[in-house]
Amino acid sequence: QVQLVESGGGLVQAGGSLRLSCAASGSIFSINVMGWYRQAPGGRELVATSTTGGRVNYADSVKGRFTISRDNAKNTVYLQMNSLKPEDTAVYYCLAELTTTRGSDDYWGQGTQVTVSS
Repeated sequence: QVQLVESGGGLVQAGGSLRLSCAASGSIFSINVMGWYRQAPGGRELVATSTTGGRVNYADSVKGRFTISRDNAKNTVYLQMNSLKPEDTAVYYCLAELTTTRGSDDYWGQGTQVTVSS
């Protein structure tokens, strides 16, 4: 069984910073992609992803403000969020595309609320 545990959300003023963490645990054989999505009123959208090979991808709306990083030894992904804006307010979900003894699949964290006040 695989678990993704997120932490680091909270309330911050516009212009502030937060750092999200997501640790994957369980019977994991390998992890291909780890990343972050967020659920806003308009739907769930990609924030940033990172492959094990080092390729990163960001939504245009967060480029230059957010940084994704990984600690592969700890199966953990981080999202450093700087210069936060009220429109960044959302529930942030961690995603891991990984392989277990049962095969490959996508796994999601439980979500962590980020609220940015103006």
